[in-house]
Amino acid sequence: MTKMADNRSSVEIVEGCRLPVLRKNQEHEDEWPLAEILSVKEVSSRKLFYVHYIDFNKRLDEWVTGDRLDMKKLQFPKKEAKTPTKNGLPGSRPSSPEREVKRKVETVPLATQVPPATPVPSLPSSAEASQASVFPAVRETTTFKAREDHEQISSLTTNGTARRLIPPQPGRKRKANCGGTDEDSQDSSDGIPTAPRMTGSLVSDRSHDDIVTRMKNIECIELGRHRLKPWYFSPYPQELTALPILYLCEFCLKYLKSLKCLQRHLTKCNLRHPPGNEIYRKGTISFFEIDGRKNKTYSQNLCLLAKCFLDHKTLYYDTDPFLFYVMTEYDSKGFHIVGYFSKEKESTEDYNVACILTLPPYQRRGYGKLLIEFSYELSKVEGKTGTPEKPLSDLGLLSYRSYWSQTILEILMDLKPDNGERPQITINEISEITSVKKEDVISTLQYLNLINYYKGQYILTLSEDIVEGHERAMQKRHLRIDPKCLHFTPKDWSKRGKW
Repeated sequence: MTKMADNRSSVEIVEGCRLPVLRKNQEHEDEWPLAEILSVKEVSSRKLFYVHYIDFNKRLDEWVTGDRLDMKKLQFPKKEAKTPTKNGLPGSRPSSPEREVKRKVETVPLATQVPPATPVPSLPSSAEASQASVFPAVRETTTFKAREDHEQISSLTTNGTARRLIPPQPGRKRKANCGGTDEDSQDSSDGIPTAPRMTGSLVSDRSHDDIVTRMKNIECIELGRHRLKPWYFSPYPQELTALPILYLCEFCLKYLKSLKCLQRHLTKCNLRHPPGNEIYRKGTISFFEIDGRKNKTYSQNLCLLAKCFLDHKTLYYDTDPFLFYVMTEYDSKGFHIVGYFSKEKESTEDYNVACILTLPPYQRRGYGKLLIEFSYELSKVEGKTGTPEKPLSDLGLLSYRSYWSQTILEILMDLKPDNGERPQITINEISEITSVKKEDVISTLQYLNLINYYKGQYILTLSEDIVEGHERAMQKRHLRIDPKCLHFTPKDWSKRGKW
């Protein structure tokens, strides 16, 4: 039986209401997930409602008609406390949307919703590791080499052959959610989520109550031969957001309001590749390094485009402290942008990536992992270990977990016994070889459930399923970075004044 909202009832719906909404193109048409009304507008005497499906990614937000609303379960928004307090603490009256939008324009950043940072678990102490629930038992029976030396962990395969030895981290407390997702919370001792440091031309922000920035404002973007449907809000000029299609020059990323304007621009635009230096080329894949200060307009346009597909970031226009590494595919017409990542010129937290994005037409083709691998190749040349800025988006988290797992397993499986003895290695050595930060190595090992505790010793055990799964994954991974094709000389930005 179809649930419908009559015209009289739909008039009562206001912003903030919650009610079940019918989602189209679903296998089961009787699915009515709970949604929040973010905006209401009238077109040709017909009311439209912009809805956000609760517990669904914001990229699925959409405009719906009244006949897709279940008015029987309508929930009106709760009234806010009328007693204002300072600093916007709980119980205070929120500022009006108009005032909030005005403030955002003046201070440049635009707010988006941000989940807590992804937890980075650590190895437990000896006492804590004795709890069997922390590390699951391995299904197959293995033999272990007992050691009094707690500087390392034995790593064994199912047939008893040693792979690796990893050091424990004594004195560190165990954290929950070892394999948490992007939406998992990372709580401090007082129960307050830990906020990441705000850096990057696209930075994390926790002020997510601005309704304007919660709604997609661009209908369609034409970029070269591709038409992209944005997932999230991006602060393009307001007069362009009402257009059915926003046109971008695929080489300089300048935005234009019509196809005619784009054609006129292309007769004048001399670029056929991103500005900056080409520091890598193999086959049709190239990487260009772009200084956010020297090529400010291009960098800002790149951030505007990226914001259409990154939810957990807020746009800042000061690109001077950042480098942008743009990956392209070459053909007879030029170098076409595939994706990019940005990076701070100087990072006190060892961030080697601030923002990272593969454009939708190129996703699920291995380019995301190639971007990640390239960022670590740069870290290797710099002689540093690196980590991406947290929190990661849902897709970013999946890509990084996959890359870390494959990279670490590749090292574990390549070791050969030395003079009949089981090979040994420390976490620090794995980190130095891969340039993956030690905390990310530990969290990956725990996410894969490889660490066990046996007779006072940490054991890293590789099951047959893990080995076979890794070998299948590596057979499908055709795109790899060739360090011999990288021509990159790191700069000491601390000696360059204001860059």
